[in-house]
Amino acid sequence: MQTDVIDALTRVLAARRDSDPAKSYVASLYAAGTDRILQKVAEEAAEVMLAAKNVPDASRNDSLIGEVADLWFHTLVMLIHLGQEPRWVLEELQRRFGVSGHDEKAARTTSQNG
Repeated sequence: MQTDVIDALTRVLAARRDSDPAKSYVASLYAAGTDRILQKVAEEAAEVMLAAKNVPDASRNDSLIGEVADLWFHTLVMLIHLGQEPRWVLEELQRRFGVSGHDEKAARTTSQNG
């Protein structure tokens, strides 16, 4: 998995915490707080779903790609705002690689109930 873009974006987004909200979109999200950031993530997720409904086949769909990029971007903002490292998500995906989705979900359900 290519993480150089994620790493670079993580550094930029973290640096924006100290930026002027009037001059930085990301800083304005941080200043608005968790609820506003979560609202943006939800909006972007809905836009992904709408764009995905209109994909006619397996060829590249720039609208869908753009909406997923927006969702990933706002999700990264959310993680950083909440003090989470985006690389932790990548590490979790790596941990799950090669594990049956059914087995992984069962393990999560068991650990949450136990």
